[in-house]
Amino acid sequence: MATAQAKAGRREWIGLAVLVMVTLIISMDMTVLSYALPFITADLAPTSSQLLWITDVYAFVLAGLLIPMGTLGDRIGRRRLLMIGAAVFGAASVATALSTSPGMLIGTRAVMGAAGATLMPSTMSLIRNMFHDENERRAAIGMWAAGFSAGGVIGLVAGGALLQHFSWGTVFEINVPVMLLLLVLAPLLLPEFRNAGAGRLDLFSTVLAFVAVLPTIWGVKEFAAHGWSWPPLAGVVAGLLFLTVFVLRQRRLADPLIDVTLFRAPAFSAAVVLNVLANFALVGFMFFISQYLQLVLGLRPFTAGLWSLPAAGAAGIGAAVLAPMLAQRFRRAYVAAGGLVVAAIGCAVLARVGDTSGLSLVVVGQALMSGGIAMVLTLSAELIVSTAPPERAGAAAGLSETGSQFGAALGVAILGSIGAYVYRQQLTDAAPAGVPADTWSTARETLGGAVEASRSLPTAVADTVVTLARAAFADEMRTAAVASGVILLVTAVLAAVLLRGVGASVPSQAPATGGSDPDPGAGADPGATPDLAGAGAAPATADAGPDDPAGVARAADGVDARIPVSPAPAGTASVAAVDEPTGPTPAAHPVA
Repeated sequence: MATAQAKAGRREWIGLAVLVMVTLIISMDMTVLSYALPFITADLAPTSSQLLWITDVYAFVLAGLLIPMGTLGDRIGRRRLLMIGAAVFGAASVATALSTSPGMLIGTRAVMGAAGATLMPSTMSLIRNMFHDENERRAAIGMWAAGFSAGGVIGLVAGGALLQHFSWGTVFEINVPVMLLLLVLAPLLLPEFRNAGAGRLDLFSTVLAFVAVLPTIWGVKEFAAHGWSWPPLAGVVAGLLFLTVFVLRQRRLADPLIDVTLFRAPAFSAAVVLNVLANFALVGFMFFISQYLQLVLGLRPFTAGLWSLPAAGAAGIGAAVLAPMLAQRFRRAYVAAGGLVVAAIGCAVLARVGDTSGLSLVVVGQALMSGGIAMVLTLSAELIVSTAPPERAGAAAGLSETGSQFGAALGVAILGSIGAYVYRQQLTDAAPAGVPADTWSTARETLGGAVEASRSLPTAVADTVVTLARAAFADEMRTAAVASGVILLVTAVLAAVLLRGVGASVPSQAPATGGSDPDPGAGADPGATPDLAGAGAAPATADAGPDDPAGVARAADGVDARIPVSPAPAGTASVAAVDEPTGPTPAAHPVA
């Protein structure tokens, strides 16, 4: 049966606001810790190894569990998983704030990462079920992406402000009110959806997904932090081997954790590639900006965060306004390529910064880069959830977020390695007059090391070391900006080529098997019909619902013509699901 695309109502848009708040909090938690580390160090006295785990364990566990949790939401219900994750995330945030030892802090941060992995794919896949009109869904995903982009910068500003007046635990306690609000509003505003035809969850595939992603992300981050060595290389190789086993297993399973046939859809594959490369350039280069603002220009953390707000605003405009508006008029290939070119122009501006001035260049360049890439990330997220079958939207969202994490880690590792090489090359092997050899050796490793090492030197000598180190770092940042710009231009070409067959409209997928599992309560999915297949009716689609004013169900051949139907909006495509007495119809992956 074909389906008309119902417009979202007030409940859906208010529900979207709740989902955006959740993504903003998750994004904030990835950055808010950075300014709290000195206070944590003074209070809990962790070792260097423990400090590393305190910093990274959240992102490691989050990345490793995104795919399994996205698939789990498809099976047990996306709203249910979201609420479970919210409760655990809030409780773990309180426990983290009250940690009395490094081990306890590492453990609670790991639990926060696991809970965060339930929240991210659930929010994106719920948008897929709440907004059936293509233009509304694109706008909703744009707002979702804007919230996630802004969260990182807001985390820096909020962290700096809170730490000036309160203890370090408050940077985690701010999560609790939002999670409580989510638990109250979710049953009232958000639909429930699960794939009623899904088989059992393959635990071995879940383990394989975790052990494939975790060592790979860890190895890449270790390369960024400490350079090339055998342990991180072994981690990356092991992760790739487990990934190969994971893919082979998914191809043999009747109910895979990830349907690898999704990659047969050109739009889906292209969106994943763009997602990885865009995050590679964006996150990889942002690694330099915070250091430049604080260690080169000498800004305090809170002030540096404030100067990053224009970039957050540009990201919001690019994701929530420009991407949805332009995608209605032009092919996605042109919109994505245009956004990437704008981001590359931002890199060109950033490549002109100096070691004594450059604040205005950083603000403008960072805004152009963030705004352009935010457009691309919005389009890629929309393509991923729109071209995947509705019953696998959670798994597709998990895959999208995993790609983002991998691209970010890879960008930090590769661009960081290039920058570190340039930095060391700019500082000669011979120490300047009056600088001890061990101090100079420390100064040649990182700019932060140079600033710290100079504190023990006489003022004139210390000024010399810091001046040389700042000049070297400015050169490092310029090189990274050029490298990021080249990556973005190459990605723009890929976007133009890979998305050339995708028009200004991408039709939604009909579920291959099963259907939605609507909640008969107040939070029932307005976009899901009861499964009437057992009563001799055609299988319900995830886009049909009792609240659809159009009457949704249209006859194929010989179906009751008394059901009223509204035509699909111009420029959009309806999804057909026809009874097949000989068996289920395989899922297609259409591209407009």
